[in-house]
Amino acid sequence: MQEQPDIVIIGSGIGGSTLAAGLAGSGARIAILERGDRLPDTPEARSYSSIFVKGHFRPREMWREPDGTEFNPGNFYFVGGNSKLFGAVLLRYRAEDFTEMQHLGGVSPAWPFPYEELEPWYGKAEQLFEVRGELGDDPTEPFHSSPYTFGPVPDEPAIARARAELKAQGLNPATLPLGVDIDAWLAGGRTPWDGFPNTGNGKMDAETASLASALKDPNIELITSAHVDTLEAGPGGRIEAIHYTHRGEKKKLSPKLVILSAGAINSAAILLRSGDGKGLANASDQVGRNFMNHNCSAMLAINPFKRNDSIYQKTLMLNDYYLTGSRDGLPLGNVQLLGKINGDILKANAPLWAPRFAFDFMAGHAVDWYMMTEDLPNPESRIMVDGNGIIMQWRRSNMEALSGLEAKMRAHFKAAGYPIVLSQAFDKRTPSHQCGTVRMGKDPKHAPLDTYCRAYDHPNLFVVDASFLPTSAAVNPALTVAAQALRVADHIATREFRS
Repeated sequence: MQEQPDIVIIGSGIGGSTLAAGLAGSGARIAILERGDRLPDTPEARSYSSIFVKGHFRPREMWREPDGTEFNPGNFYFVGGNSKLFGAVLLRYRAEDFTEMQHLGGVSPAWPFPYEELEPWYGKAEQLFEVRGELGDDPTEPFHSSPYTFGPVPDEPAIARARAELKAQGLNPATLPLGVDIDAWLAGGRTPWDGFPNTGNGKMDAETASLASALKDPNIELITSAHVDTLEAGPGGRIEAIHYTHRGEKKKLSPKLVILSAGAINSAAILLRSGDGKGLANASDQVGRNFMNHNCSAMLAINPFKRNDSIYQKTLMLNDYYLTGSRDGLPLGNVQLLGKINGDILKANAPLWAPRFAFDFMAGHAVDWYMMTEDLPNPESRIMVDGNGIIMQWRRSNMEALSGLEAKMRAHFKAAGYPIVLSQAFDKRTPSHQCGTVRMGKDPKHAPLDTYCRAYDHPNLFVVDASFLPTSAAVNPALTVAAQALRVADHIATREFRS
C-alpha cells in the first residue's frame, strides 16, 4: 500500500478482523497492523505438554500488579490474537444481559441499547464464523431470527451419557454453539481444540474466518510484526498519526479513520501511553477502568468406574442457573465443558512427589467442566501503564456467585454418580475473557465511546474489541464482539467513510 490508507485497523483479533470483513467491498483502502506473525504449524501446536506445562505459546513479557509483583500473562500475540487458542464457543449474550441485573456482588448495569438492536448482527456473525449449533434446549436462549446454518458438533459417547445424566435430574443441558469443523480439526491431530492453537482450518477463529474473508478484498492489506506504540491527536481531537514499530523500524501512518482493536488490555494501554503520556479518549477518566475478567473455575467430576475416552469433549453447556439459583433468586452463571484434560495438565499443578499414574487415572475417569460467573464493572478495577509496562489492578467481584454455582454443580454431579468432585479457580494468568476497559455508553461523562464505539473525544477514532463491553455477562464474549464489529462496520461504511 504505497499511499496512505483510508482506514487503519490496529489488531487482527475478533474485533479488528471482523470489522475488516464488514468493510470489505466498501472501496476503502484498509491496512491492518498486527504486532504478531502468523502462527506456524509445528509439533508443539498439538502437544499437551508444550502448551499447558511448558507454556510454549505464552508471550515473552511480564505484567505487574500494583505492588510490583510480576506475572506472565496468558495473552497471545499472533495473527488472529487470542482467538487462535480460544475454545471456539460462539454464544450470544442472553437478552437479559442487556438489562440492569442485580447479582450477589452488586449490580450489572444496562447496555446503552437492547438485545434486539444487536440481534440481526449476531446472525450475520454466526454465518461468518460458520457456527455449528442447535436451538431449543436452553431455557435462557434469546430470540434468533435466523437458524444455525450448520448442525451441531456431535457429542462423544461419554458426553452423551453425561447429557442424559443431567437430564435425569431435571436439568436442561444444551448444545454449545461452536466454530469448529470437527472433521477438519481431527484430521490435523486427535486432540481437543480448547486451548490448542489453530494452525489449520478446523477452528473458525479471527484469522481463518473473518480475516480470510476480509483479505479477499484487494484494498485490504495485513501488515504483521507491526507494534503500535502511540496515537497522535491534532487540533479538534482528530487522530493525525499512528506511530508504530515495524520489524525494528519506526514508522507512521495518517489515515482518515483509526480503528483500535488491540484487545481490552492493550487498547487501553495504547490510549493511556498516547497524547505525550497524558492519554487520549479519556475526558471521562474511564480509559483503563472497569476491567472485567470472568470468575472461572475448572471442576472435575470423577467416577473411578466410568472411563471417559473423549477426545475433544467440549459440546455441552448448562444455563439452568444463569438467571437464577442463588439466594433471593439472583443469577449464578454458565456451566460448560472444558476441552478434555490429560495427566500432563493435572501433574503440572500438583506437588512434584505426586505419582504421574494417579493423574492419568483421574483424567481418564473425569468429565471436565468450566464454571463461569459475571465479573461486575468497577472503576477501581483497572489497567494502568508505566512507560511500556502494563499494571493490572483487578478487583474481582461477585465471587459468591462462583462459590454458589460450584456448590450447585457439585451436588448435581455427585447425584449423577460422580463421587469425587474437584475444583480449581483460574487466576489472572488466564485471560478469561478480558473486557470493559474502554466501555461504550450514552453519556460522555461516564464512557469513552458512543454506541457505535466511536470515541467521544476523537471523531475519527473507534475502539472495537472486548474493551467496549459495558458488562461481562457470564458467557464467552467472542460472538458479541463480532456482532458489534459488523454493526460498527456497517455504520462506518454507510455514514462515516462515505461522508
